[in-house]
Amino acid sequence: MRLRRGLAFLAALSAVAALLGGCGGNSSMTSRVLKAITVSPVTADASSSGGTVQFTATAHWSSAPLTSTPFSANWVVCQNNATTKDVTVSANGLATCGSGAKGIYDVNAWSFPIGQASCLALTACGGGCTIEGSAQLTCP
Repeated sequence: MRLRRGLAFLAALSAVAALLGGCGGNSSMTSRVLKAITVSPVTADASSSGGTVQFTATAHWSSAPLTSTPFSANWVVCQNNATTKDVTVSANGLATCGSGAKGIYDVNAWSFPIGQASCLALTACGGGCTIEGSAQLTCP
């Protein structure tokens, strides 16, 4: 009887140890870190598309899968390193030239540094600690 209880206790202890061994983080797993964002097309002329151009952001990561498209980035349009209202861009990257828009504009897709320390220095048109990609849009 004592032997049976001892074996049952060892079996229960082994089961608990197996369950606990599966808990917690796996040291072989690494966090993916956002390394870069690219925007396509790199250049676009809105005069041939009725004043609108669809841009797409691609994220580049530190580990597999190395890229993800489309990437849900934040979007902003700048000209001469300042934000502008001449061109608008939707949350999905659709840029539209306004009636007064003329010249070349930077269409930026940006994100906080995912997988890294928090970011406290932000600027809308580049710089700070955001990760961003940029394309150029020509409005007629």
